[in-house]
Amino acid sequence: MVSSEYEQRIAARFATFDQDGNGYIDRGDFSAAAKAVLAEFGATARSDKGQALYGGAEALWQGMAGIADRDGDQRITREEFVTAAVKRLRDNPERFAEIARPFLHAALVVADDDGDGAATIEATERVLTALGVPEEVAGTVAAGLDTDADGKVGEAEIVPAFARYFTVPE
Repeated sequence: MVSSEYEQRIAARFATFDQDGNGYIDRGDFSAAAKAVLAEFGATARSDKGQALYGGAEALWQGMAGIADRDGDQRITREEFVTAAVKRLRDNPERFAEIARPFLHAALVVADDDGDGAATIEATERVLTALGVPEEVAGTVAAGLDTDADGKVGEAEIVPAFARYFTVPE
């Protein structure tokens, strides 16, 4: 795959983070994502789960800003996002996984209805939909995340998948 194709894929994934569609990624996009997931599951921001999710969202924002916000304006443009993915994350998806882990872990905790550390495929689909994945795609994606076919999605499945989606061409 040539670089321009890779860059086009990454640019298209920019919209996943740009929750409000204003053309850049900022801290508010991560707060909006946390708020949407909490609302989907009826959890409050002040609950332990809510605090963990907002903390994970902040950690993800800080990590991404540290990698991508080259001009220090507290906003990541599409160009900065693509440049960061191409120059800093493409060859090291594990780094991105570690940046995303606190948010993904907390989202799983919110969606985990029995406290076993994993979310059902249906609950994972609800998280994805809350994050803006189209409903017609979310079910297929959620089922695909269940790599061990146990009917649940755990951190060991979702973290590497998240990193691959944003850093490695498919």
